[in-house]
Amino acid sequence: MTLQTDSETKVNPFLHIDPERVYNPLTDLELLRGDPRFDLVQAALRGEPASEALLDGGWIVPSGVDLSLQHRLKLVSLETLTTCNQRCYFCPVSIAPREDVAMSVEMFESIVEQLTDYRETLEGVFLQSYNEPTVDRRFIDFCKTIYAADLPVAVLSNGSGFTPAKVDALLEMGPLRYLGINLSTLDRHRYQQDRGEDHLPRVLTNLDYMKDLPVATQMGIVVLGTGNDTHRSDFESIRERFAGSRFDVQFHTVMDRAGWLDVGLKPLNPQQPLAGCDNLGSRPIQHLHITPQGKCVLCCEDYDENYVVGDLTGQSVAEVLAGPELAKMRRWVYGIEEAPENFMCRGCVFAKRRA
Repeated sequence: MTLQTDSETKVNPFLHIDPERVYNPLTDLELLRGDPRFDLVQAALRGEPASEALLDGGWIVPSGVDLSLQHRLKLVSLETLTTCNQRCYFCPVSIAPREDVAMSVEMFESIVEQLTDYRETLEGVFLQSYNEPTVDRRFIDFCKTIYAADLPVAVLSNGSGFTPAKVDALLEMGPLRYLGINLSTLDRHRYQQDRGEDHLPRVLTNLDYMKDLPVATQMGIVVLGTGNDTHRSDFESIRERFAGSRFDVQFHTVMDRAGWLDVGLKPLNPQQPLAGCDNLGSRPIQHLHITPQGKCVLCCEDYDENYVVGDLTGQSVAEVLAGPELAKMRRWVYGIEEAPENFMCRGCVFAKRRA
């Protein structure tokens, strides 16, 4: 595959090239097979002269343009504290729990205010990373702050702390943009084995209270497991239990967290050159991951914070997104520059590969 088309233009090196689809994460536009421009992109990738029709939408770009400084912020992970009340086998917290750290209210409010500059593209501000957000006694107040800024609030939770009182408080504000509950089984003994805590009765009480209420525009239960027969059986039983409710029950297989864990899905061809990121969109282009200390890391898979791309104690959100560290990560992730051999993305199942 070649990215250079002629001396004046080149195929956008950040395109996601798939057999039936070409996606531009910088514009959030896609071309599907059957669209004449899809064929034009394929021709340009083969080294044929590029059509000027591809300039509109950014499918090809001027040769001298450095796109690594550009971004399109869609999802923010804003972790307000490091605490989690479970030790799930599919999470690094089970092996290496972190020291308890909480983000200050002042920092949180400053970040939210800065995020209002990205209302046009933001699809969710998640109060979660490796923590359980409802453990934070400030959880409802933080949701109110995001609501007041007219930004979309999103929450991922194990459900143990999502009490009826919290549900009622959220209902008074208006629906969350998204609520996702991770629930692996209805078997109490296996739940305790998987998660290190006997929370299942409490979780089911909370879910039964909210299941028919408009807590969020989208409400999902993610059934996590290793993809075996037990996992499929658990999925069917949970789907049956919540049939007819607002919850969309989904089957998800756990992954190894870019090599951090010895469990779940692993990349098939880690030696192939990198060609992008498909982890809920493009992490380096469309996501911002903020720790309680105000550090910005490349991706939530970076549990050890080896790839810090900014620090909001001394930089603005805008400076981080357009900064040199994140630009370098974009070039590494998309194979524009050769990443180090031990680069995290080489061991990630969501990394796109170039044959």
